[in-house]
Amino acid sequence: MELEKNLKQAADYLKQHTAFRPKVGIILGSGLGSYGDSLKNADYIYYKDIPHFPISTVEGHAGRFAINENVICMQGRFHYYEGYDMLDVTFPIRVMKLIGVEKLIVTNAAGGVNKSFTSGDLMLITDHINMLGKNPLIGKNLDSFGIRFPDMSEAYSKELINEAKQIAKNIDLSLKEGIYMYFSGPSFETPAEVRAAAILGADAVGMSTVPEVIVANHCGIKVLGISCVTNMAAGVMEQPLSHIEVMETTEKVKSKFVEFVAQLVEQFSM
Repeated sequence: MELEKNLKQAADYLKQHTAFRPKVGIILGSGLGSYGDSLKNADYIYYKDIPHFPISTVEGHAGRFAINENVICMQGRFHYYEGYDMLDVTFPIRVMKLIGVEKLIVTNAAGGVNKSFTSGDLMLITDHINMLGKNPLIGKNLDSFGIRFPDMSEAYSKELINEAKQIAKNIDLSLKEGIYMYFSGPSFETPAEVRAAAILGADAVGMSTVPEVIVANHCGIKVLGISCVTNMAAGVMEQPLSHIEVMETTEKVKSKFVEFVAQLVEQFSM
C-alpha cells in the first residue's frame, strides 16, 4: 500500500538522521513549542526535509522535530483546516510508532467552555467529542498498525492521567480536568456552538488533537492530553477572540508548562 510505503520512508529518514530512539512522543500546540527549544543534546529535523511529510503553516508552529534520548517532540502539528486530509494530519503519529514511540503527550491551545476555568489553566483531557463527522481511520484499514474497530473507551490513558496528577501535585501545579470538543476551524466557534458544546458536556473546544488521538489508539500508543486554556470561548466572555490572544496566553504559562512536561517525560521514559 502506498501510504505504508511512504510512512516507512519517512521513518527511515528519521532513523538515518538521529541515533535516538525515544519511547515518548509529544505534539506541541500553538504557542507551546518552547518545550522543544529547551531540550538538551537534541537533534532537530525539519518537516520539509522528511519524505512525504506535510508542512506546518500556522503561526507559533516551528515545523520540526526535536529529538533526544527521552523524547521525540513535534514543534508544530497539522490541521484539517490547513487543507490537509486526515491521512496527512495523522501521518506523524504512525511515523512515531514506526520509530518506537509507546506513549504520546498531545497538547493544544483551547477555548474554555467550563465557566470555572480561567485563561492560563492547564486541563487534563479525560475524553473528547468529535464534532467534525470525520474519522482518520475511514478507508482501508492498516492492519500492520491496528485492528479495524479499535476500542476508544479509554482514549486518554487513565494510568497516564493518574501519573500526571501526581506529578502536578509534587510541583504544586493546579490542574483542571475535562472533556475536549473538536471543531474543524479555522473560524473560532460561535456563541451558539459554545452553548451547544456546554450542553453536550464539553469543558473546552479546539481545532486539533482528536484525529491524532484516534490514530494513536489505533496504533496501540497510550495517550495523555493537555489543553492550555488560552481564552474563554465565544459567548462565555463578552470580548472578541483572536490568535494573538492565544499566543500571548501561552507565553505567560510557558514556564509552568515546560516544567510540567519535562517531569512527565522523565516519568514516562522510565
